[in-house]
Amino acid sequence: MKQLGVLLLLLVLFVLPVIVLGLTSLAPGWRFPDLWPRTFSLAGLDYLLKNQERILVSLGSSCLFSLMTVLTTCGMCLAPAAVFARFAFPGKTLLEGLLLTPALVPPMTFAMGLHFLFIKFSLSDTMPGVVLILSMFSYPYMFRALVAGFQNMGQEYEICARNLGAGNLRTLLSVELPLLLPALIAGGSVVFLVAFSEYFLVFLIGGGSVPSFTGTLFPLLSSSNRALASILTLVFLFVPVCLFLTLDTILVRVYRRRGLI
Repeated sequence: MKQLGVLLLLLVLFVLPVIVLGLTSLAPGWRFPDLWPRTFSLAGLDYLLKNQERILVSLGSSCLFSLMTVLTTCGMCLAPAAVFARFAFPGKTLLEGLLLTPALVPPMTFAMGLHFLFIKFSLSDTMPGVVLILSMFSYPYMFRALVAGFQNMGQEYEICARNLGAGNLRTLLSVELPLLLPALIAGGSVVFLVAFSEYFLVFLIGGGSVPSFTGTLFPLLSSSNRALASILTLVFLFVPVCLFLTLDTILVRVYRRRGLI
């Protein structure tokens, strides 16, 4: 009974803001102290349809560099995570703390020092530059997830594969990556959310040349067009939800095919 009450409370806390956003998107003139909107309007939806091409471009760009960030962080963290999970060496705790620093410092402090280097190496105002800065900022989330994944997996499966004659690449692709799938999905989900919702780093390194959905949404949050801001916020919420549902469906099918569930 207590668990049901907690579940209902969480449901209300998550669903109520969505309902308010839905009402605001149809009633831009809804103001305090009115408990219910006096009038409804489709002006926000009309503006959205007229500017759908620009909004879809920014949404597609955000999804693209967020997915590329997930792949980049995965490549960056596989080898270090395996080392930290399986070996003990002097200074391990200190080095691990240094590797987690980007997740602890403010993005502005982290990015301002790198902006000059990105300009010098012609990475500023480019998609690769945005992916690189987002990867450098968000890789600790993937790193911690993979370290936990390697620790849970152990080395027995790798040893068995090597004894059967599998090389490094075959062991990684056929043995380790399937077993690391939950850790990869956990870390990748957080990295995607961080990259998709980041505004300052994309604006600083992208310089306006790389469109982003947050670059379209954030100015509207402080404008008078509350209906459009509410609609875009719902779209902003819709993308991660679709991602999680897709990942859940894929993971269930993979595990059923392997006979694990």
